[in-house]
Amino acid sequence: MEQKFCQSCGMPLTDASQFGTNADRTPNETYCHFCFRDGTFTQKCTMDEMIENCLNYLDEFNRDSPVQYTREQAREQMRQFFPHLKRWQSGSPE
Repeated sequence: MEQKFCQSCGMPLTDASQFGTNADRTPNETYCHFCFRDGTFTQKCTMDEMIENCLNYLDEFNRDSPVQYTREQAREQMRQFFPHLKRWQSGSPE
């Protein structure tokens, strides 16, 4: 099974309970429930603002990861990964 990631924050989507919701409350498999609820993004932000927000969860990520990232390493990894996510491909927040 192919690994899915939230197309806004990059969070791995491993379970349907993590999916966002469309306006009609059906599951949205593209975005996580932290980023997308009831058919809209939960926060308007730039890609760089999203990266900075995600860095707040670095300790949690490092606990579950075989690789331990510093803030700067994680920031650089996200700067390379996020432009490939659907939300950021247009170059502006939705």
